[in-house]
Amino acid sequence: MNTDIFKLIFHHDQRLDKLAERNTRDNPREMETSLEDFMKPDPTYSKFYLTGTDLENERFGLNALSAYDEVIGALEVAFQSKKIFTYKTQFPSIQKAVQDMELGDVFILTDSDKVDLDITSLHIDINSNVGHLKEELKEALEAGYIVVYKEQAKDGFDLHMFSKKNVYREMFFPMQKLVPEAFRFFSINGKKFRSERHFYFETWTLDKPPHGFEEVHPETVL
Repeated sequence: MNTDIFKLIFHHDQRLDKLAERNTRDNPREMETSLEDFMKPDPTYSKFYLTGTDLENERFGLNALSAYDEVIGALEVAFQSKKIFTYKTQFPSIQKAVQDMELGDVFILTDSDKVDLDITSLHIDINSNVGHLKEELKEALEAGYIVVYKEQAKDGFDLHMFSKKNVYREMFFPMQKLVPEAFRFFSINGKKFRSERHFYFETWTLDKPPHGFEEVHPETVL
């Protein structure tokens, strides 16, 4: 059986206005939802984390997968109508953009021929995380940009994507076509995470994944 594991972790319906506020752990009152909040049609966004595991060699990171190039190719299919920008220039492909980027850098997916945004304002260093740039990220998403980070993984890098539009379906089907030859594919509801141990579930409970961790097969339907 294939020992490469691809994980697409998703968080849907995140409140966009919360991006500009402090984490709920710092402000417990944010966890309360008033009737007014409930009735208001808040704009939302989705975030996706793409990562992989080479179980045979115990290496962790999207680029640890033997089929890394195929994963990036699937993203090219998913976003074939989009233009790709980093802070340097427009790129002809996602693969070339990611290859050129440093850890913590961002590329933008857009329908426009130019980006009216200081992309470097979204960059993070390897000791920080996206949560440090909530206001900048909120502005980018409100403008309709899809923002993709190249983030440090244990043995390489992962991709972390933010989008006002839910683009799960766009990515799901091209990735599903790589199953089972390229890897085993798990679609994971990020709201089900309870610990770092859950993030590495494949190392201890691969045959019986936690609730919300669904393996995708060629016959799987949405």
